[in-house]
Order: sequence, then structure tokens, then C-alpha cells
Amino acid sequence: MKRNFPDIGLLVLRIGFCVMMLTHGIPKFQSLFLGPIKFADPIGLGPTLSLSLAIIGEAVAPLLVLIGFKTRWATIPVIITMLVAGFIVHVSDPIGVKEKSILYLIGFIAIFLMGPGKFSIDGFKKQ
Repeated sequence: MKRNFPDIGLLVLRIGFCVMMLTHGIPKFQSLFLGPIKFADPIGLGPTLSLSLAIIGEAVAPLLVLIGFKTRWATIPVIITMLVAGFIVHVSDPIGVKEKSILYLIGFIAIFLMGPGKFSIDGFKKQ
């Protein structure tokens, strides 16, 4: 009997990181409907586009990773968002502040490198 522990581990990794990331992305999505957009503009694209890209990176892409659909592609916006958060937005902050974005970055890089595993939409397609 073959053990699926690596696939279960990837499932736990995807669920854990994505659910926690959604706690940041969903409030950003809700802020679109709460009046004038007030959001940081760390790379000079304007607050509206910056917020839209953050929503893609913290809500839309994590939902795709969560279900394991186009997983490796879906990790890319999250990785870029966490690079910007950790090394541009929080560049001068102490490590305790930037730590969260760096941990998310590490987790989503791991998912990118290993793929979604068997327990995902991508994994079911391969069977």
C-alpha cells in the first residue's frame, strides 16, 4: 500500500497558507466597496491599481491555490505581492513586522516548487 503522506502534507500546506492569506485579502476586497480607495502605492502604480493587485495576490490567487487549480501559476501573484510587502512596503520595519510577509513568501515558494499534490484539481487531472 502506497502512503500519500507527501500529498497530504501539500494539502495541509495549501489549506493552511491560503486560508490565512485570505484573512488579509478578503478585507482588502471589501474595502473596494467602502468609499474612496485609500491604499499604499509602494511601486508607483496608483492606489487603485495597487489595491487591485494586492487583492489578486491575497484573495483571488490564494483561492485558486486552495483548490489546487493552475496552482504553480496561481502562486506567482502571491509571491510577487509578498516580495513587495516584505522588501518594499516594510523594508525599514523591524523583522517582527516584515516576518509575516516573509513567512507567506516561503510557504508559497514551497508550493510553487512542489506543486499542489494529488489532492487538488490539478492532481485529479493527472490521474
